[in-house]
Amino acid sequence: MLITDDSAPFQEAYRQLLAGTDQPDWLRSQRQAGMERFTDLGFPTRRQEAWRFTDLEQLTAQPRLPSLDGAPPLPADLLEPWRLAGKTHRLVLVNGRFDPALSAIGTLPDGVWLAPLAETVLRRPDVAAMAFGADGNAFAFLNAALFTDGAVLVLAPGTVLELPVEVIHYSAGDTQVSAHPRLRVMLGDGARATLVETAAGDGNGWTNAVIDVTLGADAALTHVHVQGEGADAAHTSLLTAELGRRARYRTFAFITGASLSRRDMQVTLSGPGAVFTLHGAYLLDGGQEATLAVRADHKVCDCRTEEVVKGVLQGAAHGVFLGTVAVRPGADGTDARQLNRNLLLSPSARVDTKPELEIFADDVKCSHGATVGSLDEAALFYLQARGIDPVTARSMLVAAFAAEVIDAAGLEGEVEVLLRRHLARWLGGEGGLG
Repeated sequence: MLITDDSAPFQEAYRQLLAGTDQPDWLRSQRQAGMERFTDLGFPTRRQEAWRFTDLEQLTAQPRLPSLDGAPPLPADLLEPWRLAGKTHRLVLVNGRFDPALSAIGTLPDGVWLAPLAETVLRRPDVAAMAFGADGNAFAFLNAALFTDGAVLVLAPGTVLELPVEVIHYSAGDTQVSAHPRLRVMLGDGARATLVETAAGDGNGWTNAVIDVTLGADAALTHVHVQGEGADAAHTSLLTAELGRRARYRTFAFITGASLSRRDMQVTLSGPGAVFTLHGAYLLDGGQEATLAVRADHKVCDCRTEEVVKGVLQGAAHGVFLGTVAVRPGADGTDARQLNRNLLLSPSARVDTKPELEIFADDVKCSHGATVGSLDEAALFYLQARGIDPVTARSMLVAAFAAEVIDAAGLEGEVEVLLRRHLARWLGGEGGLG
């Protein structure tokens, strides 16, 4: 096997990670397959169409390798800004490892399995094996080789989980290490749940996550992703989801953190009547770069996709939205809409946006659109003419622009409160942009 310059340090980390550990043969095989595929592919480059807008120099200049040491102990109040208020089933990973002191999984109803991935490997190997798929990008294969832990959520058919599930990835410490958490979600026919997946922390490492979702017939999952990691951190994640007949997958992506961030989403609508809705916002400052790359693959008839993503950028920030809706032959009755709107608050901020359609069926309704603009000067003048100072007026308009996508998502209760709290935090809380 040829070892590329990209993969050589990770090959050594892989050998150290497995040295002396007792793991089942099937897991070692999965790890080895992941390492081999990453070695073959190496880091993505701008020569690849899907990555031509993403600058990975931060990751390639100096390898960020997984730590072999345990996660440092953290005070519980560090998580307070990132937690949902009220009761939840909470699972916390610090630098990629489960932290029982910060977690509070609580009592689970019948038909629910929620546990760290490492525990699932030991107690439910049949379930754990389903956390590893054959598809993915180079980073997903690296995750399969180097993961130390993650989370598994499984609901039996017909099970309704009343309390939301929180999975918090916290990056701690000032060393440039990487963590590779893995999250597997499986909802049986008619099951329902809410999942809030948060990446936060004060470290300058690299979080490289994989999330795999499977929804059975008539299942419904609300999935909120909050990414607010440290200013010098890097974050990459790949989400794959497969939707069965009349399944409903509603997700919200809220991105404010890390200097380099990319979330890839590959959603396959495999059952007639499946519905996928994405609402999201990337709020960026300074030299931050964030990419949201979404592919919705309509394989069968009468499915629906709706995507509404907004960006607010200031300083020299760079935002990227890549949205593809594919409609396969025979997927008649498809209804798909994409909209990406961006607000640039400084001359040096920039956006690359590319919504597109691949249609191979006749009886469909599909649309896409993108806008890039600045604040409405007439609206600013209107507010200032009524005695509102320029800074507050500007903040009010930005808040209204970003809050609109939260309103459109139709989220309720503490989940909506959490997103509005993060929006206010980014804006500065009291009228100024952070």
